[in-house]
Amino acid sequence: MGLPRKLKNMNLFNEGTSYLGEVKTVVLPKLTRKMEDYRGGGMNAPLKIDMGMGDDGLVLESTFGGLDLLTLRQFGLEKVDSVYLRFAGAYQRDDTGEVDAVEVVVKGRHEEIDGGDSEPGEDTEHKVVTNCAYYKLTVNGKIEIEIDVLGFKEIIDGKDRLAAQRKAIGM
Repeated sequence: MGLPRKLKNMNLFNEGTSYLGEVKTVVLPKLTRKMEDYRGGGMNAPLKIDMGMGDDGLVLESTFGGLDLLTLRQFGLEKVDSVYLRFAGAYQRDDTGEVDAVEVVVKGRHEEIDGGDSEPGEDTEHKVVTNCAYYKLTVNGKIEIEIDVLGFKEIIDGKDRLAAQRKAIGM
């Protein structure tokens, strides 16, 4: 029996600027597939056919303890991959004490900046939704997943799953 790796601490960086002590939560991009039912002749049940990444795309959400001018100044940037964000997390097992370094790098642009409720003497939060054109997950220095939407690359455990498709369409 073992115990799970649990997030013990984290930081978020925006274009290299550290949010240590300012970032409250980070919702990492959800990895989804678009699956389509297919049932042909001689099939007694439908199968799900993989049609690529899910329609909701890659989205990172972050919450800060107050106002962040850097994020506000990035709102409305023209390029789909204008903003470089890096999440650094320390995941630890309580049975062994082992710590795993988890890093998620994304490039995208902010869709939504929510200043939240403003009430004197009360806590304020600043929430940001960032749509991502690029995603890379690294665990203990090993790249586990890298998705480059514009580059038509999807690398999982070192295998580029779109290489044959790129070749077939002349890329």
